[in-house]
Amino acid sequence: MTTSLLTDHYELTMLQAALAGGTAGRRSVFEMFGRRLPEGRRYGVVAGVGRALEAIEAFRFDEEDLAALAGAVDDPTLEWLASYRFTGDVWGYPEGEVYFPQSPLLVVESTFAEAVLLETLLLSIYNHDSAVASAASRMTMAADGRPCIEMGSRRTHEQAAVAAARAAYVAGFASSSNLAARQRYGVPTTGTSAHAFTLLHDTEEQAFRSQVASLGTGTTLLVDTYDIAEAVRIGVSVAGPELGAVRIDSGDLGVLAVQVRSLLDELGATKTRIIVTSDLDEFAIAALAAAPVDGYGVGTQLVIGSGHPTVGLVYKLVAREGASGELEPVAKKSVDKASVGGRKFALRRRSADGVAEAELLGIGAPPVDDRPKTQQSDRALLVPLVRDGEVVGRESLDQARARHESARAELPIEARSLARGEPVIPTRFV
Repeated sequence: MTTSLLTDHYELTMLQAALAGGTAGRRSVFEMFGRRLPEGRRYGVVAGVGRALEAIEAFRFDEEDLAALAGAVDDPTLEWLASYRFTGDVWGYPEGEVYFPQSPLLVVESTFAEAVLLETLLLSIYNHDSAVASAASRMTMAADGRPCIEMGSRRTHEQAAVAAARAAYVAGFASSSNLAARQRYGVPTTGTSAHAFTLLHDTEEQAFRSQVASLGTGTTLLVDTYDIAEAVRIGVSVAGPELGAVRIDSGDLGVLAVQVRSLLDELGATKTRIIVTSDLDEFAIAALAAAPVDGYGVGTQLVIGSGHPTVGLVYKLVAREGASGELEPVAKKSVDKASVGGRKFALRRRSADGVAEAELLGIGAPPVDDRPKTQQSDRALLVPLVRDGEVVGRESLDQARARHESARAELPIEARSLARGEPVIPTRFV
């Protein structure tokens, strides 16, 4: 399946006009960045890189695509699109990295025609996945080592649900309920039962016996269909003290967790875990920090970015080939939407003990900065993703997941605060 029509009409009208005007082949540099973080956020998380690379590889115009475009663009443009292949270079922040205002998450260098067509597709992937990952990072940080389970599939578009599960895993979620994410990306999945399973049976005991018989004593029993205390007693009597976990999906979760923990211990099920669900977000997770909760299931708030379903990334032309054949900086000067011209490199300035101090951006240097650093502890952020049209930056989700843990650990302690505030480190042009 091609990805070529996952775009806006104006990408093709620009192409048509550029082809007619003789500027379509002019070497150009586009950058993806956010002018600011979502209001109140201290940092952002890069996600969707792997999906974007797959989308670039699949960006082709087959006969069906070209037929759909008949009448939308002229024949010379259709002829050009029939042989479209991206042949340029892409650098970017690797998946799982944190970012700040003006961070050049992607640097795309090619002809204007090749690069402009990718704008909408790349933005749609990065804006969605980075929004989910940024929310997930706050949630896993609030959970402080307790596992989080992604459970938001029924609260969003069916394909967005798969991408959300992937992004959440990058940012530290332990598993997902989404089976397509397991198939496509290897995200670990988990699941036991809903209230409908209990209601199907004549008694709660019958439901629990059926579940334990099939799934084993390590299963998780949902205990709030009727009376929670009674359900816990029944669950332990059926599964024994080896019962894996109980799940609470309603009520005052903090109070109920204390009561259930006491009851489980009294019944000898001291190792049985308590999992809580029910419209959780990072603030609810933080509020449960002192409760005897062993894990969190998060749905709606995760897949909508916990109030920020997009992170506001834009894709702007920052340099183009001039009359001399060299790249020349260009920038828009619109009020509140001005951009900074020139191809960028990016460094993370760190203190001697490895704590991030600033995002340093330079203009007019190669995107992958291999020059001597201003300070020994400066860390280059851009890596090659595509070279001469071939993907070179593909990596596993586990690599991205480990990178996020490391990058987040570099941030100042203020990054752990859930209070609204300014970015935890400043962005500086050098």
